Amino acid sequence: MSQKLPALKPKEVLPALRKAGFLIARITGSHYILKHPQQPALRVTIPMHNKDLKRGTLRSIIDQAGMTVDEFIKLI
Repeated sequence: MSQKLPALKPKEVLPALRKAGFLIARITGSHYILKHPQQPALRVTIPMHNKDLKRGTLRSIIDQAGMTVDEFIKLI
């Protein structure tokens, strides 16, 4: 069973995705768009602000990255 999603700030999510191999493709306003060099179809958008991400937004980021919650939590 997957773990409960923790409350995370975007600046905590970004390094976890970088560990998974994602690179910043571009920055549009306050959103970072990341792509995976070996899987070009994977694109993740992270809203960068100082508040905790809502759990639904964090779940969407994890889904966009093609990961499970457990895989993501190991990268934090």
